[in-house]
Amino acid sequence: MLLKLAGLLLLAAVVYANNSTDGPKVLCYYDGAASLREGLGKVTVADVEVALPFCTHLVYGFAGINPETHKIRSLNEALDLDSGKGQYRQVTSLKKRYPGLKVLLSVGGYQDLTEEKPFEKYLTLLESGQGRTAFVNSVYSLLKTYEFDGLDIAWQFPQSKPKRIRGWTGKLWHGFKKLFTGDSILDPKADEHREEFIALVRDLKTAFMHEKFQIGLTMLPHVNETVFMDVLLLKDSVDYVHLASFNQQTPERNPKEGDFTAPIYEPTDRVVGNNIEAEVKYWLTGGAPSSKLVVGIPTFGRGWKLADDSGITGVPPIRTDGPSPPGPYTGIPGRYSWAEVCAKLPNPGNANGKGAEYPLRKIGDPTKRFGSYAFRIPDENGEHGIWLSYEDPDTAGNKAAYVKAKGLGGISLFDLSNDDFRGSCTGDKFPILRAAKYRL
Repeated sequence: MLLKLAGLLLLAAVVYANNSTDGPKVLCYYDGAASLREGLGKVTVADVEVALPFCTHLVYGFAGINPETHKIRSLNEALDLDSGKGQYRQVTSLKKRYPGLKVLLSVGGYQDLTEEKPFEKYLTLLESGQGRTAFVNSVYSLLKTYEFDGLDIAWQFPQSKPKRIRGWTGKLWHGFKKLFTGDSILDPKADEHREEFIALVRDLKTAFMHEKFQIGLTMLPHVNETVFMDVLLLKDSVDYVHLASFNQQTPERNPKEGDFTAPIYEPTDRVVGNNIEAEVKYWLTGGAPSSKLVVGIPTFGRGWKLADDSGITGVPPIRTDGPSPPGPYTGIPGRYSWAEVCAKLPNPGNANGKGAEYPLRKIGDPTKRFGSYAFRIPDENGEHGIWLSYEDPDTAGNKAAYVKAKGLGGISLFDLSNDDFRGSCTGDKFPILRAAKYRL
């Protein structure tokens, strides 16, 4: 009996140590809407629980904003609230089994996009002192009611327009044209919105102080930090800054140009700044403590359709023709979970396939700088061509090693529902999370 008790105590100590926030952070994002998928793509709270011993934080998303009241709201009340399936309560109750785990609620995240102008309500809220107060009070009430440990702010600022990859002659011509056309203004009131966002974060910090709620800031892809962020004035008000340095190239934004979506360093002759190293340098130079910077690791791949003029080498950047067909689990054109990516790579299950079932040619990254990709050129009918930039356990481990070498605050997995939660690829569940955690 004593030996059994000692074993349970030891297990509890190991789980607590893994979940402790004293060391590097491991933010594990979970999009609750994944529990509404059909078939094998369905990922429930019970499914992600297996991953929690490797996480310090579970970040549940995504909440949104009511444009009329400026209050935070569930984007699916029938799923999240106690009056429905109660998924908010399900995720926060996990803390009972995983002492030390912090469970945060994320707002925004490019998921609150149902309106015609999806960014406008986020800016309108900032412009109103009463709106900011209503938001802060509603967040406090929601966190308190459902026993969350804090708020992850993935604020939906306007996205920068996609930039083409240009050679030196293209850059000269583009610069010449700008002399006459000028730069398009992303947000005419950007200076005001930057100051108002600082005020909002400070108000949240003040309101959260008694309950010791945490505040995380997620820098979404394509939000220009130089326009909307003031590092010096924000750094002391947040517990971490999550640099979501992925989706730099996507088939939606860049339908004619496939390239690495989440490189650590900048490949030659690419758009400046679309890499992890550039974002880390910006925040460090601005005065952010390295211990607060968390580097995002995607658990998905981005795919483009290859056409007759794409060539046969597969070397990026490569000419493409929009998003590739959706996968069987996620059902989103040009976006694949790791399990869906793995099924497209050479393995015993598809070694002798034909057409769309024939495996892609995998190209690794011996430099550990840019990431892996895979491709299949179109067949004689011009069909089934695909180019795929993806994260796998090896590249995720490289990013964690980068974080460790730079002395940064940790990593994030974005998100658990796109990792191989069933272990269908190699038999290991959540292999990307495991590999990254091991190298951290």
